[in-house]
Amino acid sequence: MNCIDFDQQFEHYTRDWMEKNAEKYKNNMDTIEAMMPDIYMEFLSKPASWLGGESPESFFEQYDDAAMLVEWMCAYYAQEVPVPDLLLERITALGDEAEACLLKLPFGEGVPHEAALTAISLLGEMESVAPMQAYIDFIASLEEPDEKGDMCAEALLAMGEMVVSPIFSALDRASETARDIFADILSNYPGEEQTFNLLMERFASCDDRHALFASYLAKFGDDRALPVLLAAALDDRTNYLDYVEIVSAIDALGGERPPERDFNGDPYYESLKRI
Repeated sequence: MNCIDFDQQFEHYTRDWMEKNAEKYKNNMDTIEAMMPDIYMEFLSKPASWLGGESPESFFEQYDDAAMLVEWMCAYYAQEVPVPDLLLERITALGDEAEACLLKLPFGEGVPHEAALTAISLLGEMESVAPMQAYIDFIASLEEPDEKGDMCAEALLAMGEMVVSPIFSALDRASETARDIFADILSNYPGEEQTFNLLMERFASCDDRHALFASYLAKFGDDRALPVLLAAALDDRTNYLDYVEIVSAIDALGGERPPERDFNGDPYYESLKRI
């Protein structure tokens, strides 16, 4: 497939435009930079010889085959040519047909990594819930956080409360990394006992990330966490940054603030004090 570098063509167009208008604008780069959105819109609308006379904005509109367009997108990634936003916009505009093609990419064999990530992003733009279980299964198997897992988590969060029950079903087989990710997602939906237990478990098991899980407990909003949070705030082993977040969580849950502690000598406190 012919993967045309639209970014490069726009650079050529901009350079030519600046040469033609140098005298008019006295090479005032601030003015030219402010005009750049208009220059780009002009570039999109003008017929281009490098597109056989089509304008960039209309070039991909002539294609209705979602499978071919998705394959074209993958070819761009495989050839390491910047993928035109116009191609991605055309794919999402094709709706259900494009969704069916994109669903094959996130975990497909031989799919370029960036193409898989883009597919997750496009499915999110299309508000597709079809990959929900696939995202949950992928996260459940993660041994270490990674970019794809983060994107799956963001997509699940965007799907709303419908993800809660399927995530609960996956917890028994979820890795430690996955349990952390699921705790983040589930903390947005208060009232579930299973979520409260998970959040308390993660707070207790991750001493080096007390601040993170304290923020999840604050968001979840169950004041039964207060005794554990207060004990952590008073613990001499709790560093200054964790202490600040834990106290913030105590405040959010309506608890009484712990007595002030002396953090002189704490590396985080000393560093912030210098700033």
